[in-house]
Amino acid sequence: MDPLEAFIAQQKLGWPHFAPLESHTTGTAARLVRHAGITSGQKVLDVACGTGVVAVTAARRGAQVTAFDLTPELLERARENARLVDVSIDFHEGNVEQLPFSDDSFDVVVSQFGHIFAPRPEVAIGQMLRVLKRGGTIAFSTWPPELFIGQVFMLGSRYMPPPPPGVSPPVQWGDPTIVRERLGSAVRDIRFDRDTMLVPALSPQHHRAHTEKTAAPLRKLVETLGESDPAKLETFRREYEALATPYLIDNFMHQGYLMTRATKV
Repeated sequence: MDPLEAFIAQQKLGWPHFAPLESHTTGTAARLVRHAGITSGQKVLDVACGTGVVAVTAARRGAQVTAFDLTPELLERARENARLVDVSIDFHEGNVEQLPFSDDSFDVVVSQFGHIFAPRPEVAIGQMLRVLKRGGTIAFSTWPPELFIGQVFMLGSRYMPPPPPGVSPPVQWGDPTIVRERLGSAVRDIRFDRDTMLVPALSPQHHRAHTEKTAAPLRKLVETLGESDPAKLETFRREYEALATPYLIDNFMHQGYLMTRATKV
């Protein structure tokens, strides 16, 4: 298999365990929907929708929502959430680098911590902008490199083999300068905002153990090092816990994130 195809296939296998994190991303979904200015009647695409928290939130506002994700298990959970809430959402499975929609199809395109895992940012953002109407809004949430989750990404990269050539680190999407470069002249009126996700945790160890079971990059790291180098895995875990300690306040991990919004020209 082509290295890039193998990388994407591995991602697809890694994310089915994400569903327990859904409750932590529900509040931030409402924040992104508000940041994007989604209103009733708009045609909205949720890219890398996961369990559908953003899609369902937008649909409850009266938007006509299409949702797209790589992982069939997460799409099934998203469909269940839509059924429970009694909203109609058009779900699709696939890769963000090959969106199966016509040009200029949507009023708003959003992604919550999802499109950042596409291996080639220029392809992913090109597809998201292609299906967005002129004058439409693109909005997404990402992890800044200087804050906790961004630092976890960078810590993990020191313990794993490098990705295939051409694959960019997800954390780059949290840097406003890089975001501006990637959006380029295709948009105007770029606006950034910040907020904090509060994740319940009893200790740094408690948070680390839960994340290892649910977040695909850490699951892969634990699986790889657990088989090849258990001592190195224990070193990683100690570093993770030390990194997490200052962000744990009153039994909540404070996970700051960046929101971007722009208008397609």
